[in-house]
Amino acid sequence: MKRTFITLLVATICASAVTAQNFNDKKDLLPISIVIQDQPDPLPIGARTYAITKLKQIAANNGVAANENFSRFFITLEIMPTTKDILPGPPMKISQNSQVTFFLCDYFDQKIFASTSIDQVGVGDNETKCFINIVKGINTKSPQLAEFMEEGKQKVIDYYNANCDNIIKKAESLSFQKDYEAALYELTSVPEVCDCYDRALAKTKEVYQAYIDYMCDVNLAQAKAAWAAEQNSEGAKKAGEFMANILPDAKCYGDAQTLYSEIKGKVLDDWKFEMKMWQDNVDLEKQRIDAARQVGIAYGNHQQPTSYLLPWVR
Repeated sequence: MKRTFITLLVATICASAVTAQNFNDKKDLLPISIVIQDQPDPLPIGARTYAITKLKQIAANNGVAANENFSRFFITLEIMPTTKDILPGPPMKISQNSQVTFFLCDYFDQKIFASTSIDQVGVGDNETKCFINIVKGINTKSPQLAEFMEEGKQKVIDYYNANCDNIIKKAESLSFQKDYEAALYELTSVPEVCDCYDRALAKTKEVYQAYIDYMCDVNLAQAKAAWAAEQNSEGAKKAGEFMANILPDAKCYGDAQTLYSEIKGKVLDDWKFEMKMWQDNVDLEKQRIDAARQVGIAYGNHQQPTSYLLPWVR
């Protein structure tokens, strides 16, 4: 639990038969990444910002909770200039015709699930403003883009319908190797609308319990070592930093409480550390599921590439 990751949400959607309305009702269950490719002629910074916003809008309009975080499935666009004209002034303007192609892809398998292209024109004082106006002019509610998103979502559904059992088996194998974070990443990628969600959820609870038991042993051992080295307020503080990561439903929590009592008995009021507790008025089951999901999210976030060179997206 001490490990720090960049916060990103990694998840996708599956179901045997889901209508567009289902997606709209549960769009939070279909997160897909927003990716701007690293191209030989990259988009200007201002245009990139608008492109990200437009992709988010396209996703939201079609039942997808899109973000810029890393995920197996992502949507992106590519702007390919076709013609450029100089418009006489004053002031002189540039008119640029471009083909904008949208892709919904599987990052790991390097597959394009859906694509579509539209023609856009941008006019501006310079090329940067042309690109910005090209992107700003995209109609995010166009039927063509809606059809593109529906096709891509169905391919994502098909992927999970075909691979759900394999995901659970892979998670079991990872958990056996004590790679709990990777296992939780696999399991929490199966959202609520998926046919095998209940099986994945049951396995998530099992793996998460193993994870917090394991982390309890690790943190308790470090707390004991810190206290044994310095049986004073400083040692208590160091021990407390480890014990704060021990959850009440972990198997070794009773041993942690024993150590807590021992430390507090020696340092008395000088020790201001308080054990981390779940609030009594919060649904513990929901917190466990959310906490397990956050572990998986953090692991997925840590896999994010430093650049998006995607020569296969064409």
